[in-house]
Amino acid sequence: MKIHILQIPADGKHIEGEDPNTILDLHEKELRPVGPVHYSLDVGLSDGGLWATGEVGVDIELQCVKCLERFVFPADVEDFACQVELTGNEMVDLTDPVREDILLALPAHPHCDWNGVKVCPGAFHPALSETSAEEQPAESRDVWGALDQLKLNQ
Repeated sequence: MKIHILQIPADGKHIEGEDPNTILDLHEKELRPVGPVHYSLDVGLSDGGLWATGEVGVDIELQCVKCLERFVFPADVEDFACQVELTGNEMVDLTDPVREDILLALPAHPHCDWNGVKVCPGAFHPALSETSAEEQPAESRDVWGALDQLKLNQ
């Protein structure tokens, strides 16, 4: 994502568009971008640098850590902000800051039920279990019982 600094007026400029998802340089099989990187940024020049604020994002296919199903996650950064020092070049490349913020927006442990639309088949849901806690034998309800029996030398 390159910005021509000579095309930015003194009061700044708003830019919107899309770049190919190849700018993310992702090679992991667990992360697969499924669309272009979109952006809506306000850019300007100040004190020898270029600043950019706005929104960036991309849809990325992830794998659920519980059921291993693939699902699409919108990695959107609604409060993107960066300042890049001007080095005398006519163009400034924002690819690295955009890539970094998008990667930081990804969940560390992705779950396919992240938005509440579906129920992950690999997750335990007490409300969906076949027997309620009251119907289970007392031994299985007392999960701490074995630790209560533990004698520690003090």
